[in-house]
Amino acid sequence: MTPAPQRLVVGISGASGVIYGIRILEMLRRLGVESHLVMSRAAEVTLSYESSLKVAEVHALADAWYRAEDIGAAPASGSFRTMGMIVAPCSIRTMSEIATGVTASLLTRAADVALKERRRLVLMVRETPLHTGHLRTMLQLSEMGAVIAPPVPGFYAKPTTLDEMVEHTAGRALDLFGLDCGTLRRWGE
Repeated sequence: MTPAPQRLVVGISGASGVIYGIRILEMLRRLGVESHLVMSRAAEVTLSYESSLKVAEVHALADAWYRAEDIGAAPASGSFRTMGMIVAPCSIRTMSEIATGVTASLLTRAADVALKERRRLVLMVRETPLHTGHLRTMLQLSEMGAVIAPPVPGFYAKPTTLDEMVEHTAGRALDLFGLDCGTLRRWGE
């Protein structure tokens, strides 16, 4: 069997931090990795609060985009070969749907597909503080094969701007797929 194409599904949920998903789309474009975007309706609302970008401008950053209601889209099927999926940011609601397998949108269905096909699933869970139920759900997802990667800045990189912090965190998340953006200041290098 030939290896999966350089194709990554990017989910953007309604949690604060839509800039992480946006930056990941920009990085994937620079790397020449095909991106397939699914934004939840809540993400579209959050985008209006956190950015001057319009939804259409975020869609334009991806090679393909899908409405969250389009459960018949390509990322809903295991036969659509990908490297996996990243949800950036990942809300607690999205995380919980993925953990239970009771998916209500293409975003959570695509994540479920990544898990069932044993592909990499990275969830940039954006919530604090966490209660015991959140932590149990994260443990359950980790046991299922997901990688829980909260967007926590690496201060060893000595960022001087918010943009540098976002760039570093997004780059570290893409490292989990073996994708090197070439922009990270790495410890010991």
